[in-house]
Amino acid sequence: MRIGIYGGTFDPIHLGHMCAAQYAAELLHLDRLYLIPAGLPPHKHLADSTPAPEHRLHMTELAADALSRTECPVEVWGEELRQEGKSYTVNTLRAFRERYPEEELWLLMGTDMFLTIQTWYHVEELLQLCRICAFGRSEKDTEELFAIQRDYLKERYGVSATTVVLPKLVDISSTAIRKRLRAGEGGEFLLPAVYGYILRHGLYGTKADLKHLSIRQLRPVAMSYLKARRVPHVLGTEETAAKLARRYGADEEEARRAALLHDCTKRLTQEEQLALCRHYHIELDEYERREGKLLHAKTGAAVARDVFGVSEAVYHAIWWHTTGKADMTLLEKILYLADYMEPSRDFCDLRELRRLAFEDLDRALLLGFTMAVEDLSDQGMALHPNSVYARDYLKGMFP
Repeated sequence: MRIGIYGGTFDPIHLGHMCAAQYAAELLHLDRLYLIPAGLPPHKHLADSTPAPEHRLHMTELAADALSRTECPVEVWGEELRQEGKSYTVNTLRAFRERYPEEELWLLMGTDMFLTIQTWYHVEELLQLCRICAFGRSEKDTEELFAIQRDYLKERYGVSATTVVLPKLVDISSTAIRKRLRAGEGGEFLLPAVYGYILRHGLYGTKADLKHLSIRQLRPVAMSYLKARRVPHVLGTEETAAKLARRYGADEEEARRAALLHDCTKRLTQEEQLALCRHYHIELDEYERREGKLLHAKTGAAVARDVFGVSEAVYHAIWWHTTGKADMTLLEKILYLADYMEPSRDFCDLRELRRLAFEDLDRALLLGFTMAVEDLSDQGMALHPNSVYARDYLKGMFP
């Protein structure tokens, strides 16, 4: 098995880091890749604006989650952040060699690190623990220097290093991104979820007012709450809700806001969901206490109102988007249907529902509840009474 080890301060982790990691994984046919945020790097000082270690860890986890959608699993190793003193790469490699005594370890690095590797702590041992792969910005800029360094490492240490030129490299440094972030720019160089996390926590001098975010600002912030695999669903729900809002005269911005935040607590464990319920004094019925998957609607609504200051209409749309209820408001209907039928949904044949939704909202809602009730019943899953009440209420509208 080939294991890639890619460390850095990741302050913040950006698209350049991610492109390099993905390209190396493909080029080297890695079976697993570890991203390692450094604690106290011996080769440079952390910037004054560097966030607390847990923030760099979480941003790296968001990037790893997005990268893991490729063939090579990507994990984060956060031990360097928990160690005291400087983070020496050789110590990390020792830990990996102990964990993977027979596997092929590849240490990945950028140009600057490669050209100075002979100055690293215990470099002789380090080069015996792993193989080296270095990234270059362009052949014109780096190949001459790479060739000299490769020859030196071969002659001095008997090591054959691999160097590669990265296609479509996002050529920007973390230093430059931090400067742009302080100026209210730079989001285009970051994974949207990472940028959203930075805005959410006010890192690097950003000063976003979470209770007055534009939709453009809210979108990446919402993504920072999500697993990467759920992002297409939430964005699909947003666009579907916006189309339905335009069709039926609802407030499009409210529809987008509700859609973007409707799953903001979805990734939490049941224990974390219950803790939020206690925090927000949310009373649960017997079905909700038994079925953890229902809790995110209520906790999500509470977070949306508390953290993002959403309107009561948006709050209630999120609150009811999972079970529905009888006599729903226009926005509640729109979010329920958008969540159920957005383009990435493929759990059943939704063609008729998608057609009907833009012709007759209530008939479409009746069809949606009927399908949901039947699907849950067929699977032997718990069915919340509110879904049945919603279906029966709509049935009464069409005798």
